[in-house]
Amino acid sequence: MLRLLLYFLRLFITRRTLLYLHNFFTSILKPITNLIAKIMPNQSDDHNSDPPPPPFDPSKPSIPISYPINSLEDLDSASYFTSFHYPFNKSTVPLHPPNSALPPRPRLLVCHDMQGGYVDDKWIQGGHNSGAYSIWHWYLIDVFVYFSHNLVTLPPPCWTNTAHRHGVKVLGTFITEWDEGAAICKKLLSTKESAHKYAERLAELAVALGFDGWLLNLEVKVDIGQIPNLKEFVSHLTQTIHSSLPGSLVIWYDSVTIDGELSWQNQLNEKNKPFFDISDGIFINYTWKEDYPKLSARVAGDRKFDVYMGIDVFGRGTFGGGQWTTNVALDVIKKDDVSSAVFAPGWVYETKQPPDFQTAQNRWWALVEKSWGIVQNYPKVLPFYSNFDQGRGNHISIDGAQVLSTQWNNISSQSFQPFLEYVDDPTSNTIDVRVDCSEVSFSGGGNLTFKGTLEANAYVSTRLFLGELFMGGLPVRFTYSVKSEGNSQLGLSLEFSSEMEGKKKLLLASQETNQFSSKFDETIVLHQPTKSDTAPGWVILESSISMNGYTLTEIRAICYRKQPENSEHKSEARSKTTQDPAEYFAVLGHISISTSIQNTEFPPSTSWIVKGKDVEWGGSQGSKTLSLKISWKLKDGWSSRFPRYNIYVEKLIKQAVRPQGRKLETRALAPPNARNGKTEVSGEYLGESQVEAFYVSDFIIPSAISSLKYIIQPCDSGGASQVLDDAPFFQFNVEGQ
Repeated sequence: MLRLLLYFLRLFITRRTLLYLHNFFTSILKPITNLIAKIMPNQSDDHNSDPPPPPFDPSKPSIPISYPINSLEDLDSASYFTSFHYPFNKSTVPLHPPNSALPPRPRLLVCHDMQGGYVDDKWIQGGHNSGAYSIWHWYLIDVFVYFSHNLVTLPPPCWTNTAHRHGVKVLGTFITEWDEGAAICKKLLSTKESAHKYAERLAELAVALGFDGWLLNLEVKVDIGQIPNLKEFVSHLTQTIHSSLPGSLVIWYDSVTIDGELSWQNQLNEKNKPFFDISDGIFINYTWKEDYPKLSARVAGDRKFDVYMGIDVFGRGTFGGGQWTTNVALDVIKKDDVSSAVFAPGWVYETKQPPDFQTAQNRWWALVEKSWGIVQNYPKVLPFYSNFDQGRGNHISIDGAQVLSTQWNNISSQSFQPFLEYVDDPTSNTIDVRVDCSEVSFSGGGNLTFKGTLEANAYVSTRLFLGELFMGGLPVRFTYSVKSEGNSQLGLSLEFSSEMEGKKKLLLASQETNQFSSKFDETIVLHQPTKSDTAPGWVILESSISMNGYTLTEIRAICYRKQPENSEHKSEARSKTTQDPAEYFAVLGHISISTSIQNTEFPPSTSWIVKGKDVEWGGSQGSKTLSLKISWKLKDGWSSRFPRYNIYVEKLIKQAVRPQGRKLETRALAPPNARNGKTEVSGEYLGESQVEAFYVSDFIIPSAISSLKYIIQPCDSGGASQVLDDAPFFQFNVEGQ
């Protein structure tokens, strides 16, 4: 009850006011909540309600989740590393380029604070909410902080995987608050050795889990005698993590001063600069005044980009008001040439901004882009692959075959996100372009849909990606999938630049077109490989391009209409359609860019060691459920290089009649969606994993089943996956268990 009240209070008042009110509400409400707690057990017994679930025990096998560390004792004991969940919480996507420092320019830090943290994103193997919160404007972000009000907030690996994929660093949070936080600080800072010990524990966690550092937020008063040890803590953490993880960051929050007072300065000055000097930057509190960014830049000197001026998107006392005027503060910060820290952009989601989350999210981030500009570019390296998946949806497809038709969410599944430009007035654009989670996809759970009207000789160009991809001597293969209606056509525009040759623009199209060829230096007609029966309606187009010495700087989608081949029909169509725009609809399923030497050699199933453990049976009479952990690794001589694995299960039943002289055989019991011609998969899709393990929870086993065959399908970074017949598997006998 107390937590709920404080949550709603934070929507409307500043942290400082909340601090003053905390003790008041605690003294009033705590006796009430204690009284209710004493009464409730008796009421539960009277109504024969179910007993409360047992407390979370991280050592016991269960559905893998992300969770924080809430005590110094747990931090010191390193018990997290013996948790069942620890191996699942490792990020597997490296930051590119590795060990890189932040660029010398104003940067954008985003601090994710939503509903206490660990909501839909805590389910490492994915959840069941297609409306889960997500961020997809990574090209506007330099640093992402996962924030909660727990002592040690460890970022769920889904955020680190996706942020790293887009070139964004990820930080966890160490925070102390209220009376409990003061006691923690007193113990942590009791000696220099203690300060060093806990700093080393934090560095170990970041390195082991694959994220890039820490935000330090001490929201308590510190005894003046312990300030030297506080400086030791900050300095030792910064030095230790830099040594273990080059390119890592430790950022200090503007809270405790060098005098030990909890006094937010809202600028960089002599009271907080000592902590700035021994860390990688400072996150300035939100209630600054218009000239504070400029004053802070002067104090920072040649480190002015390490000053991150805070903006609270909820608008609680923040300069400019936050919310839909967040850009007011961004403009001032950018003008004064320091960095920005945007706190709680989930405001759009939490407050249910109209008309829907996706539209409101795109509109809000468009304000950021207009003020701050784009800070990330991709593609930068090959292979490059995007299926426009936002990490949530209502179905999942693999190579055009639908394998799941229920709601899901998993931010780890996000591929490279397009640089779509937000159109404030939809009527000004004849073609509406959006990431669509409802239209059946070619791969994953999303795609790009292009819908509207288009005249015969017109075309619409849409920005997809802004890259920095140097084209070497080898030919580069461009492949994409399209589904369209009527005479709707979808091509790709590629823009290249060279210091010697200048700019060059190519059009990739399914056929020759003279409608707008003058806009391009060259039109390349794509060819269509062999059609797949498992991807009805989808057309796969590809071509190889040699642009040695050029850099690919932009990819755009080109919407146009196919012209009649007969000249007589052409003139008739021209006279009709130039005045009568026709309906246009096309879907872009994926884009893949690779060289000819980047075809992945998938190891055969015999090259893998696959094991099952932590087996637990459940269910009632007449039905069984199975939970177990499956893990796999390559044998000696092979290096694991697969970023993702699809997991399937085949239910095997015994034949009812055995021919004389032959052993009793088994056959697969295919799920309904595998018999309708949409997929060649004979098994049931269970999910995906970014690590070499997967936990199966409470899997229902029909009575006729004699064994289960779990298939692990490796997938490469270019979008290819191993043929299931050659993939590693684990077979588990059900009979007799």
